[in-house]
Amino acid sequence: MVIVLSSATTDIVLSFDLKIYKLYFMDIDMLVKVTSRAWSLNILALMHSGIPGRQAPLLSASGASRTAFAPSLVHLVNLGLLERNPGHGHPLRPEYRLTSKGAEIAVIAEKIKTAVPGETQSAILRRAWTVPVLAVSRKPRYFSEIKTALVSVTDRALSQSLRQLQESRWVSREVDTTKNPPRPLYQAANAGIDIGEAVNLSMS
Repeated sequence: MVIVLSSATTDIVLSFDLKIYKLYFMDIDMLVKVTSRAWSLNILALMHSGIPGRQAPLLSASGASRTAFAPSLVHLVNLGLLERNPGHGHPLRPEYRLTSKGAEIAVIAEKIKTAVPGETQSAILRRAWTVPVLAVSRKPRYFSEIKTALVSVTDRALSQSLRQLQESRWVSREVDTTKNPPRPLYQAANAGIDIGEAVNLSMS
C-alpha cells in the first residue's frame, strides 16, 4: 500500500492481482471551501465528465445563469483547482483546465452529483452547507458535534441546513433519551447517505 498526502485529499493506492485502485478522500476544510459557491461542484463534475473547459459549454451543461456561474468559476481558480490554459487562443482549445489537485476533487464531485436523484434535488445540493453537513453525519451526531466538525458554520446556518435536509429526507432526526435532558441526534439518510459516502471524508 502506498499513501500520498496532500492538502486537499488523501490518495490511497491499492494493488491487488496487478490491478491498481485509486481512492480519494477529501478533507473537511477543502470541502467547505469548494461548496461555499453554488456551482463549484457542478463545474468540477462536468469537466471530469469531459465537458470542455470553456465558459459557454460549461454554462450550457450546468443550466446556471451567467451571474451565478461566473463567481464559482473564479472561486475554483482561486482555490487552485482550475487554471487558465496557457495555450488558450485556438477556438477548440479549453480556456480552463483542471489542476492535479482539481482533477482529484473532480472525481469526488462527479460521484456526489451522481448520487443526487434528480434536477429538483440538485438545488438542495448547491446550498452552502448541504454537502459538508451530510459528510460529517454519516453516523449519528449531536448538533454540537456537527458544529465542531464544521468549525466556521454558525448556529443559525447549521440549524437552517439541518431543517432543510430533514424536509428533503436527506437527514433523519432521533431523540437520544439516554441524555438528561434528551438531545436530538442527526444522521444522513436516503440520498444523503450516498452523498456522504461519495465525499469519503478523511476525518475520525
